This record gives sequence, C-alpha cells and structure tokens, in this order.
Amino acid sequence: MSKKVTVITGSPRKGGNSDILAEAFIAAAEKKGYEVSRFDAGRANITYCHACNSCFKTGKPCVFDDDFNKIALSVKESDAVVFAMPTYWFSPPSNIKAVLDRFYSFLASGKMADIAGKKAAVIACCMSDSESVMDDVTAPFIKSFAFLKWDCVGEVKVTKVGNPGDVKNTDGCEKAAALADLL
Repeated sequence: MSKKVTVITGSPRKGGNSDILAEAFIAAAEKKGYEVSRFDAGRANITYCHACNSCFKTGKPCVFDDDFNKIALSVKESDAVVFAMPTYWFSPPSNIKAVLDRFYSFLASGKMADIAGKKAAVIACCMSDSESVMDDVTAPFIKSFAFLKWDCVGEVKVTKVGNPGDVKNTDGCEKAAALADLL
C-alpha cells in the first residue's frame, strides 16, 4: 500500500524558491511510489481562525467553508505532511500560518486522535545568509508537530535565495528530496 503525503506550500509566488523546493520533494516522493496531494495555501482561499469553537458542527473541520477543509481532509487521510514556505519578515507567510492555526479545529472538537501519528517535515528558505533567520519560521511548525503527536522527520532551511530560481544554485533541492527517504 502506498503512503499518502500532503504537501502544503505557503508562497503566493508560483515558481518561486519554496515552490521549487516543494517540487523537488514531491518528485522524490512520487519516485518512491507515494501518493502526493499538494495544496498551495499562498494561492488558496484560506481565512484565519475565528475562534468560534464551532469546529466540526457542520461535519467539516471548520464552519467557514474555505480551502482549509480540503487540506484538513487530505491531512487526515495522509501518512505524512510536509510544509514548504519562504520567510516573510522573520516569520511564515500568513496563508500557511492560517492553515496551521486552523488545526485548532481538531483540538476544539476533541478529534486530535484523528490526525495523530503522522510523519512531518518543514522546508523553509530565505534571502538572508543566516539560517537563524528561519528559526521563528519553522518553530511554530515543529512545536505544532509535537503537540499534534506527529513525528518530525526533518527540517530543511535554505539561505541566500532572494530571487526566483536562486535555490537551483544551492543544495536545497537535494536536501528537500532527501526528506522523502525519511517518511
């Protein structure tokens, strides 16, 4: 039986560095025979968590029926989840952060067990030459993985990629692809 993997990207820029990194991971995962579902949160209709605590009252994770509900269903059915994003002002882009915030629906509804036990990884990139710039980008994801009872199998951080395509001149794509071996 093939592993199912959900990949969630955070950039609104199609073909940008984090998209290229996500594609490198996806190609490696598909080569291993994994079934991959990709969601581009940076280009999707995803709003913030309204803290209404009406989670799952309509049968869906969130009563605000946007693209998060499709992502949540895919995550629930997956064996692994990979987040890929650029760094925006020392933090994750707001759309992918909104996805992470909306996992609150599983906590508020008492359905955390429905998504526990997954493998997870995070891929981030930035234009700075300092990897520490991404510490506050990846930390919410790593901490959320632990809280959700997901096994964090890897973290890829790629520096010095300010212009679209710069990542092709680094070892970032190889590192992102290598994450497939850890799932």
